[in-house]
Amino acid sequence: MSKSLARVTAALQAAGLSITPLEVPSETRTAQQAATAAGVALDQIVKSILFAGATTGRLYLFLTAGGNQVNPDRATALAGEPLTRAEIDAVRRITGFAIGGVAPIGHLTALPTWFDPRLLDFPVIWAAAGTPRHIFPIAPADLHHLTGATLAPFTA
Repeated sequence: MSKSLARVTAALQAAGLSITPLEVPSETRTAQQAATAAGVALDQIVKSILFAGATTGRLYLFLTAGGNQVNPDRATALAGEPLTRAEIDAVRRITGFAIGGVAPIGHLTALPTWFDPRLLDFPVIWAAAGTPRHIFPIAPADLHHLTGATLAPFTA
């Protein structure tokens, strides 16, 4: 088991959730790939979108429904500083995950996190489990609680 997958699994277990990440035969680097693999609607996929603060370099995490896009102006207002694209090496160093497998939980460093209200419209949502081939199902309320994310309308 990869270190990334192990961290996600440990975070789920520590929360008292009996959820086992699912290994799928094809990659789930995109929301559409994950939705196809899980056999669910695109918006039932949790995208972990990371931005870097232009002033501080701090990473900010936006958990959004698969079909939604983060609105840059709304995200900037929530973060309190202009945002830029997060650098690949910073994402790996700070979260412990590679792009395409960034999970919403199990990060090496706690990040300011926001949660798309659209995700609450489903009984179950699916998220990356730390690798491009692992995803896990979870109740939206459980993920919201587990991440400590702020519920906010930040999508376009």
